[in-house]
Amino acid sequence: MLGRAGMDFYADPPGAEAEHATRFTTALGGSSGNIAAGLARHGLSVSLLTCVSDDSVGRFVLNQLKAYGVATDHVRVLSGESRTSLAVTETRIENTQNTLYRNNASDLLMSEEQVLAVPYVDFEALIVTGTALAANPSREATFRAMEHARRVGALVVIDLDYRPYSWPSAHEAAEVYRAAIESSDFVVGNDDEFAVVANGAHEDGRNLAASLGTSEKTIIYKLGERGSVVFSGDEPFETGIFKVEAIKPMGAGDAFMASLMASIAAEFSLKEAVLRGSAAAAMVVSKFGCAPAMPTPSELDAFLSNHSAPQS
Repeated sequence: MLGRAGMDFYADPPGAEAEHATRFTTALGGSSGNIAAGLARHGLSVSLLTCVSDDSVGRFVLNQLKAYGVATDHVRVLSGESRTSLAVTETRIENTQNTLYRNNASDLLMSEEQVLAVPYVDFEALIVTGTALAANPSREATFRAMEHARRVGALVVIDLDYRPYSWPSAHEAAEVYRAAIESSDFVVGNDDEFAVVANGAHEDGRNLAASLGTSEKTIIYKLGERGSVVFSGDEPFETGIFKVEAIKPMGAGDAFMASLMASIAAEFSLKEAVLRGSAAAAMVVSKFGCAPAMPTPSELDAFLSNHSAPQS
């Protein structure tokens, strides 16, 4: 797993606006940190490749990763003025505020030297979140990691994870993402993200996603409340979402990715894996936190046995 891990501050009690909160509850955060925790909850052996700052926030992230069972051998601790990401957020659906502090972000200082030290032959897959591509040296380091993973036959997966504030321009993001997609076996992104890659509107993004799906490259095109469409060279198929009472909008994409990949590793069919990813997404938005809400296989099975298959 490659990308950002950080610290989340949730306004407490649930439902409170951050500016009126009387206290805050901490949790592991960051897209890659959440996905890694979700994979570990499924019993997979997971290692995170990233950088954190040599301070209390960085140490919090390291401690949380270890508590979830995520190996930190390839997490580099940086001295100096860089900082681990900190998100101040809320557990509420309407007008949710999420303030992210990423000034001089430690994770974007990941170096080629660092990624070259990873024994890629020991891993079956490399999952990358696209935020790692937003700036150098992390961008070039990420491309080297993808190159080395492919060289040893590992599955290369990218979650586009486009955050506009991290990029100099949408045009630059489109160029970089197209190169990353070319180097990936699995691509997961939403309609807004594919529109950016296509330098156009949602229709352009969907057409691009459909054209990229082949027998050798699987594209999962997420449509939010309308579910997702999978393009893989065969007949495209759609999957809806599970209806739950959500208490927050965050974490669905990370949960989807974690359970999708864990299900593929467990040799479920692609359709079953996407369905299980959708179920995990529903479970996470209906519970506190992102990493703390990631389901285990037994919890996921229990949810599926009590909820009807979603309609697309």
